[in-house]
Amino acid sequence: MAFLREDHLLSSPAPAPVTTAEIDERYGRTPGRKRWNRRGAWAAAAAFVAVFTAWVVWGGLDGTTTSVDAVDTAHKVIDDRSVSITFRAALPPGTSASCALQAQNQTHGIVGWKIVDVPESDVRVRSVTSVVNTTELAVTGLIYRCWLT
Repeated sequence: MAFLREDHLLSSPAPAPVTTAEIDERYGRTPGRKRWNRRGAWAAAAAFVAVFTAWVVWGGLDGTTTSVDAVDTAHKVIDDRSVSITFRAALPPGTSASCALQAQNQTHGIVGWKIVDVPESDVRVRSVTSVVNTTELAVTGLIYRCWLT
C-alpha cells in the first residue's frame, strides 16, 4: 500500500468551486424536473378523486341497499348429534334468501353446518326453524351469515 507524501498533498491544485447550478443539475433540481413533479402530483390527485367518486357512487348511492337482517331467537340441543336452531329473517317481501347455520361445541369449535333456504313471502319478517346435524355434542346453534338469492 502506497502512502501519499505530505508534500504531494500540498502541491495538488485546489478543486474548482462548484456552482449552485451544477449541484441542482446533479441532483435533478432543474426547472423542467420541477414542472414534471408538479404535473405528476396533479395527475395523481385527479386519479384519486376519480376513483374515490366512482367508489362512493358504486357503493353508496346506487340505491340497491337491500340486505337480509337475521337474528337468532332460540336453539335447543336435541341430542349429542343434532341441534335445532330458530331465527327470524327480515328481508324485502317477494325475495328469498339463504342462511348458513352453525352448531358449536364448548370450545366454540364448529361441529355442525347447514345452509337453509328462506322462501319468498308477502311478509317482511319470517321465522325459520331447522335441525343441524353435529359430529359431537353442541352447546349452541347460531346464524353465521345470510344473503339474498
